[in-house]
Amino acid sequence: MNNWDDIRFFLILCREGSASGAAKVLGVNHSTVTRRISSLEEKHGVQLFKRQREGFEMTEAAYAVYEQAQDIERQSLQISRTLLGQNTELAGPINLTMPHDIFEHCLADDLAEFCRLHPSIELNLMVTKGLRNLASLEADIAVRLTANPPEYLIGQPAVGLQHAIYAPKNWRPDKPVGLVVWANETEIPDWATKVMAELSMAGSDAEAYIALRVDDLSSMYAAVKAGFGIARMPCYMPDSLAKSTVDEGVQRLDISLQRSSWSVWVLSHVDLRKTVRVQKCRQFLKQALENKKDIFEGYCL
Repeated sequence: MNNWDDIRFFLILCREGSASGAAKVLGVNHSTVTRRISSLEEKHGVQLFKRQREGFEMTEAAYAVYEQAQDIERQSLQISRTLLGQNTELAGPINLTMPHDIFEHCLADDLAEFCRLHPSIELNLMVTKGLRNLASLEADIAVRLTANPPEYLIGQPAVGLQHAIYAPKNWRPDKPVGLVVWANETEIPDWATKVMAELSMAGSDAEAYIALRVDDLSSMYAAVKAGFGIARMPCYMPDSLAKSTVDEGVQRLDISLQRSSWSVWVLSHVDLRKTVRVQKCRQFLKQALENKKDIFEGYCL
């Protein structure tokens, strides 16, 4: 098994468990996957997978070489990152990942300007849910909301990240208070307990309940605007909408919250620190975010 492409097909099939799943990851037809695996087995005279109705099951032979195959994968990626890190041209592709709401509400215009300034750089933007793996070159640069990024990434916090409590326009706490919370929150969150305590001190006897759980910031904003209730959101999206007067359906409540320990980071893998186009884009993004410090840190309203 000395061909990296064979090892790559083998590893992806091990991880996905089906030819169709592996084909999707590899960007090929599922018949190509089965053909390559069969060829690999014939070449070495060993069965690596048991073909089942529900997919491909690894044999003992497959398990025996799986860790070695992963080591080869890591070495191959290390070589790719090292070679890419020596590139000194201000041209070529950059795979960039960030939350879609930061792109749409904060950085779209800036990235358009970057493309105008550097037409030889090709930006590939990924805003789908889930973190892209910079170690495996799924992305070259990541804009991430985090308190502590992984040690193998380099970069700096561009701006702090602050949260506030938002409610529908003209909202009044004169009835049970609906809460819009994240999908993994099963109980009334601490921030809501603080809000209800402040409302009680102001003379309200309303009680809180979870009205809706969401898994996306844009959906949370839309739910608040529609009247489901109040929510704790990072300031950058609702405040940028309010500042641009595009949307006046949501208001920030005058309730103070503790400063967040999270920041917005612009990160890349340490092996790409000498890649000129990656350096240039990372610096540009950091400056663009710093220019919007008031929005991210909650001072614009």
